[in-house]
Amino acid sequence: MTARFELDNVDCRYGARTAFEMGKLSIAVGELTAIAGPNGAGKSTLIKTLAGLVTPVHGEVRLDGVALQRFADRERARRIAYLPADSRLAWPLIAIRVVELGRYPFLKPLHGFTEEDGELIKEAVQRAGADGLTERRFDELSSGEKARILLARALATNAGTLLLDEPGAALDPRHQLAVMKVLKAEAGRGVCTVFAGHSLELVSRFADRVLVMDQGRIIADGPPQEALSPYVLSDVFGLDAPRGITPPDWALA
Repeated sequence: MTARFELDNVDCRYGARTAFEMGKLSIAVGELTAIAGPNGAGKSTLIKTLAGLVTPVHGEVRLDGVALQRFADRERARRIAYLPADSRLAWPLIAIRVVELGRYPFLKPLHGFTEEDGELIKEAVQRAGADGLTERRFDELSSGEKARILLARALATNAGTLLLDEPGAALDPRHQLAVMKVLKAEAGRGVCTVFAGHSLELVSRFADRVLVMDQGRIIADGPPQEALSPYVLSDVFGLDAPRGITPPDWALA
């Protein structure tokens, strides 16, 4: 598969503290990549680094063979859709306006949304399960409803790369499952789809590849059955699971 991201000897720090460091890593199109690990492992920093929001102090991140910092902000926003973990936003906007923000990098000066923009926005709302929420005020939605609107905003960008940090954290099991099915479908249609998640059951059920992080390093990398081996589950997560992770019945629906 074609590599979308390539990381080469990347070292990211917050002040004197190393957030994560690694030698070489490639992330391909056409597969759903999950980043798993305990709190503080470096998952969010890796997602932000791929999104261009954190600049490594050493090394290089390349997107389609081009150093990420060479892209102008507008071009990067067209190529990469990013969904942060924190949806605690207080925008007094009608929710559909939040979704429309996903199309702003494509707007021409002094022009409004095109018919194509409108179709992409409508499709994104449907795929995110946000029907019925778009005419309500965003700041009056529940945390789960906000999460669905923000997912719709990311999908509306229609970018070749989709990066999500804890996309199901605020959702009930039914909507978590729906989101994972959306991400799987995005990867299936050639979008480079990467998410950080805490639910090992969902990771094992849906991800094609799992990067397990601990203390800023990648400890395991491979299909879920390999990356989430009983040894890794014990050593990294402190779990006694000699048979590995078994997805719950609702994750198999």
